[in-house]
Amino acid sequence: MGAGADFGLCRVATAVAAALISNGAFAAATSDTYPSRPIRLIVSFAPGGSVDGVARLIGRKLTESWGQQVVIDNRPGAGGNLSAELAARAAPDGYTLYMSSASLVVNPSLYRKVAYDPVRDFAPITLLAAVPNVLVAHPSVPAKNVADLVALAKKSPGRINYASTGSGSSGHLTMELFRSMARVDLMHIPYKTAGQAQVDLVAGQVSLWFPTIPGALPFIKAGKINALAVSGAARSAALPDVPTVAESGIRGFEATTWYPVLAPAATPAEIVTRINRQLVAIVKTPQVRDQLMQAGVEPIGSTPSELAAHIRAELPKWAKVVKTAGVRLD
Repeated sequence: MGAGADFGLCRVATAVAAALISNGAFAAATSDTYPSRPIRLIVSFAPGGSVDGVARLIGRKLTESWGQQVVIDNRPGAGGNLSAELAARAAPDGYTLYMSSASLVVNPSLYRKVAYDPVRDFAPITLLAAVPNVLVAHPSVPAKNVADLVALAKKSPGRINYASTGSGSSGHLTMELFRSMARVDLMHIPYKTAGQAQVDLVAGQVSLWFPTIPGALPFIKAGKINALAVSGAARSAALPDVPTVAESGIRGFEATTWYPVLAPAATPAEIVTRINRQLVAIVKTPQVRDQLMQAGVEPIGSTPSELAAHIRAELPKWAKVVKTAGVRLD
């Protein structure tokens, strides 16, 4: 190879090195100046729910910390699929974030077709918080704990009914997991809204429900429904006297509605790290922790890699529940 070829290779190498240096400088500058304009936080469900409530609390704190407005963009529909697709297709520049729920990993098994991949299409930022469900019963149900309920259900298979906010909802699949692990037969009564389900439960039209703690807490405290067990791995600070399903005899049972914060795939790692640090710092402040825990929400604040591992672990778990329950949505 001649001197001309050597000179050409040197020019190529120099150009590549310059490009790498330039790209590194750009990434650093982007991270250093981020955020320099308002940020959109897409939320997978409508205003008024627990996902929205946590998103608005965190959004206010981010606005205070960064001096840039965090705009909450509620995009309900198709159980969270519409918001997930919108977030996955957004520019990966850190100015569109996405707050979802466990629907992120349930929907690929539940729906015949989804337009996103929970692993491929998102950059995990943090598992912000989790909300356990609580197994509640109308006072007329002669069961004061999980053992009583299981014994009662086995004596009358298919005769005890339970409410949910629709096939594939958090309460439905949590109860299906319970049915499978406890080996009992219960009758599913789906409702269109949580309000309708709650009214009929309080009235005794349905016997059981597995809602999230924040929605059920006022009715439990008022004595209108009985709390039998919570679905998390540990007891809830909001209901410290209520045991978990696992410690009530259904070993290994755990089901929570969890709230991840993600960005579109290919968002620069430096920006993901910066957002993660800020969110974790916020969720660990005593004021925010107390506010969340009093509402029945458990603050977490994971690393991006921990959230990625959690997503991968939850996908096959809920795929099995969906298959066992025979639920499929178009």
